[in-house]
Amino acid sequence: MDPTLSWFQPEQEGPAKQLWLRLWQTQQELDTVNLKEGDADQVDSVNNQNQKNLGTMNGKNDKNIMFASRNRKVENRASTRGFYGNPDHYTSQYGGTVWRRRDFIYSKGVVGLHEEIQHFCEYMSPSEVEHRIRGDVIHRIEKIIQSLWPEAKVQVFGSYRTNLYLPTSDIDLVVIGKWTNLPLRTLEKEFLNQDIADANSIKVLDKASVPIVKLTDKKTEVKVDISFNMCNGVKSAELINQYLQEYPALRKLVYVLKQFLLQRDLNEVFTGGISSYSLILMCISFIQLHPRTDARLRTANLGVLLIEFFELYGRKFNYMQTGIRIRDGGRYINKDEMQKDMIDGHRPSLLCIEDPLLPSNDIGRSSYGVLQVKRAFDHAYAILQNAVNPLYPNRHHYSSLGRIICVTDDVVQYRQWVQQEFGPFPGNSPAISPHQYPQITAPVRGPRSLSSSGSTASESAGSSDGSESPLHDISSNNNVHMPHPKKVWCNQAYAKKTRQQPTQLIKRKKVPKNNRID
Repeated sequence: MDPTLSWFQPEQEGPAKQLWLRLWQTQQELDTVNLKEGDADQVDSVNNQNQKNLGTMNGKNDKNIMFASRNRKVENRASTRGFYGNPDHYTSQYGGTVWRRRDFIYSKGVVGLHEEIQHFCEYMSPSEVEHRIRGDVIHRIEKIIQSLWPEAKVQVFGSYRTNLYLPTSDIDLVVIGKWTNLPLRTLEKEFLNQDIADANSIKVLDKASVPIVKLTDKKTEVKVDISFNMCNGVKSAELINQYLQEYPALRKLVYVLKQFLLQRDLNEVFTGGISSYSLILMCISFIQLHPRTDARLRTANLGVLLIEFFELYGRKFNYMQTGIRIRDGGRYINKDEMQKDMIDGHRPSLLCIEDPLLPSNDIGRSSYGVLQVKRAFDHAYAILQNAVNPLYPNRHHYSSLGRIICVTDDVVQYRQWVQQEFGPFPGNSPAISPHQYPQITAPVRGPRSLSSSGSTASESAGSSDGSESPLHDISSNNNVHMPHPKKVWCNQAYAKKTRQQPTQLIKRKKVPKNNRID
């Protein structure tokens, strides 16, 4: 008998049934999303991919499992799908590693990686203007909600409350009130009447386990998720703030990992990824149970911690039998032990994370694509292990951190647009020009570059160490708002035609015919 078959129970109740239920629920949610024109064909591709993947769940072809197809249009400026097919499309203007400082000499090995993580967090931290526009979005939405229900209360939770949000992160709001039926459609209609968001940017997920209204603010292009009567969200944010004070390395570790998942479209539970809350709890558990006590200190090497995090959750952690608990100092628990406290006959999920505020709740129960996240972690571990190896030619202008993450031109341009549109740059966040940072800051690995195991990058895409490249396909339908979009588009179009970088284009003078050299 195939040894992988022993992972699953022969009874009807078990992980297989849970997977089927999640796939069915996700399909129901996809059917209720307000799709744009032309998206129907792409949703069909999701269905076909899911049906194709179900054939591999008997353990015969585990390394080709793809839990969720991401061919649907996404509005994620940080996404790097198709990076190796056309890297210039994403990082030609700013180089992808804009956090690196030109006047700073980075050390070799893990020390240099630590320095890069420090600078990455400083660069990606929200500016004063970015924080202020989010406060304005919250104020306008709160005003609309209270005009409909004066007794309702609007509270903020999530990354905005913990100050762990990236430049393109959304805002999480919860509305506390009394309704017989949740007024999701009523709120959607009011947002359209008040011209807060375009019709194609509002999505009502009323069939999800946690019904929410998703929208993109028309004025600032900030994304907002609104839920109802989920009181634990605020308490969870306060709990995270306590751990951020206790573990100084936690904030910067989470920043890098959130960017890592965001650009791979693995940060949404709706598409099978893991939520920010799950990621933070995994980081807390990692630090709590770390064998070295210096991991809890402010002087901890962030490069070492990042590599060890990828090693733990990419290669070492037993997802089949082990759950994560952070309360009472943190420990690993057997899933059978956790099931005793779960209600309604639920079983622990593959990524089993005990809710510290409600022990019977499994935070990772909806992350049905966790094996894809695991493979991404495993691949990142192999990449970074090579990057910090003393034998690796880690030259001064190469980026170790840039081998697994990058900041796309879309993100940089969006931040510039926000600063130019809504306020001046703070003193500690100067405006970025295309020539401020060196263009050759991260080695672009071609399709035949070798990984740590000796296999090529193209081969590893379909192997057990990851079904995707570290920087993968991106939708070409992102709307980039620039002060002069026409000029940018013409510049990029001409660059593509002439196979030149946009920053390298120069205006050539017409040479008189008499002076030409034939």
